Amino acid sequence: MDSLRVLELYSGIGGMHCALKECGIPAEVIVAVDVNTCANEVYKHNFPNTEVWPKTIEGITLEDFSRLSIDMILMSPPCQPFTRIGLQGDVLDPRAKSFLYILDILPRLLKRPKYILLENVKGFEASSARDALIQTLEKCEYQYQEFLLTPTCLGIPNSRLRYFLIAKLEPETFYFPTTHQILTAFPDSKSGISQSCSDRGERFECGSDVPMKEKSMKPSISASSSSNTCEQDSILFKLETVKELDRKQSQDNDVTVHMLEDYLEDNLQDLTQYLLTSKSLLRYALILDIVKPSCRRSTCFTKGYGHYVEGTGSVLQTAKDVEIDSAFKALETLPEKEKLANLTSLKLRYFTPREIANLHGFPQNFDFPDKVTVRQRYRLLGNSLNVHIVAQLISLLLR
Repeated sequence: MDSLRVLELYSGIGGMHCALKECGIPAEVIVAVDVNTCANEVYKHNFPNTEVWPKTIEGITLEDFSRLSIDMILMSPPCQPFTRIGLQGDVLDPRAKSFLYILDILPRLLKRPKYILLENVKGFEASSARDALIQTLEKCEYQYQEFLLTPTCLGIPNSRLRYFLIAKLEPETFYFPTTHQILTAFPDSKSGISQSCSDRGERFECGSDVPMKEKSMKPSISASSSSNTCEQDSILFKLETVKELDRKQSQDNDVTVHMLEDYLEDNLQDLTQYLLTSKSLLRYALILDIVKPSCRRSTCFTKGYGHYVEGTGSVLQTAKDVEIDSAFKALETLPEKEKLANLTSLKLRYFTPREIANLHGFPQNFDFPDKVTVRQRYRLLGNSLNVHIVAQLISLLLR
């Protein structure tokens, strides 16, 4: 295979580029395009030989696209117009304008890219933008397949459900039978049939450890913590229902998924900067998603992680000799000083940016320039993607 000329749109910190390298195929990212100055600095730090265009997509003319003579487009358009917890402006959101511009350009290219890969949030599949994408691909004679995938499919202990689409220009075809149904797992490497994904059938909103179908329930409070004596929707300690606790235990017992300890930093030097503050412990204790190194799960890490607490990602219990239920027992009845002592005994901390990068599949040689702050690193990683999933999809696309 000749080396592919790749265009990376909405390149961020280079997750797609990392995935391309992981595949080991002969390919070169000719240009990466993004308007985020901080993300571009991180990109150039890790890929100094790749040209980065700090401009809007609409600033790339038809002539520019034609001159690049691209074989593959990798893109992750802004997710805000489609996220289920946002305004869902869809194609009317100004941030969708650049994506619609791409759909306008594609049919007018004399040489169309052979391969396209797109990533976005869960919710994109129900959008008008998705419908416009499919219409454009069919008009331009592409075969395509859509997916909703989460890292647990690959044994990674992190829930980050995302929409993906891969497309290839006819007459090339996929080795597996494509379908208009959205696949929730990778096709089997031999049979081409999609296998079930190891996510227990639950679909999570990014930044939440509560499945969407459980969000609206109004459970009754129970003083007992025994799942044998509680109703399934009764609240145990930590505002957690029996059903939620059973689901988490089921995830932690799934040996097809790695333990979190495989992704943690060894000998972390400055632990104090990652510990939750007393204010955060007292205010958010009952809604934290707390995991241990031995757990096989974590919730989606968002761009607000480390700055905001609620719904931004799991926190790690580093105390080994304290049981979480004992720390939370009768917590609301205790004086503030005792309450804080109980919570502090768990030694709860945020995952470090490096640990989140590990869960996202970034290679060990990927790092951030020193001038990029911890908060900026969290934001950039929260807007990123899972490298291993994209690498698998690129392999599918080129097989």
